Amino acid sequence: MRSLIPILIGLPLLAANPEAEVVLFPDRDANAPAEVTRLAPPRSERVVSNVHRPTITPYLATSPTGAAVIIAPGGGHRELWTDHEGHNIARWLSDHGVSAFVLKYRLAREKDSKYTIEGDALNDTLKALEIVRASAPEWKVDPAKVGVMGFSAGGELAALAGVNPAKPAFQALIYPAIPKNMNLTKETSPAFLVCGENDRQNISQGLPELYLALKKAGVSAELHVYSGVGHGFGLRGDMKGPVKEWVIRFHEWLAVRGLLAAKT
Repeated sequence: MRSLIPILIGLPLLAANPEAEVVLFPDRDANAPAEVTRLAPPRSERVVSNVHRPTITPYLATSPTGAAVIIAPGGGHRELWTDHEGHNIARWLSDHGVSAFVLKYRLAREKDSKYTIEGDALNDTLKALEIVRASAPEWKVDPAKVGVMGFSAGGELAALAGVNPAKPAFQALIYPAIPKNMNLTKETSPAFLVCGENDRQNISQGLPELYLALKKAGVSAELHVYSGVGHGFGLRGDMKGPVKEWVIRFHEWLAVRGLLAAKT
């Protein structure tokens, strides 16, 4: 099968154009302090902190199917690794019919933070979901096909959104921090689950346990555990082995669920 992975390595950093960002709470956050971006070696990936004005950056599908996903990068709720856990995935998905929106959410564990995970950061995730649904006609998105994808700490937010009354159409949890005591029911969002077998035990063992709990609750779910892989792989151009195609498996899962069939 022809690989669907684009050549990412050697390309310039994806431009997160500030003018393209959509501020989630424009009236309330107008005078918020500026965020901080650093470049992390060895790949000079952007890492964002000091987020007080949460946003989404749209990557609209070139040939839209109506499906859309809000992407929450990870970083331990202290920072956001926005390239390999955000913009790279958003570009790939938008090139394959799925509009994507990279979320910058408030950080509950940053030094001296006044924010909470289940309050502020989750609220940012749900607000992003609300905005994408409300802007569906403009962005050529089907409001019934909007899901959430999260990496590590962002995966915790995606999982919390999946059990919220304003639940997304689906949840994709990529090596997530797994919330405790989730109230899983048959109404919980369908789940696509990915991790590496060499990740820390609460993920490499916890995610299969979550899969079983979802199935016990009557929730549709698909699980991938990749051999010889640890934490934080995201999507990069220099990835090796089967794990580099996890995003293809996700795209196939969307297709199986009928989310890539554009309206005629």
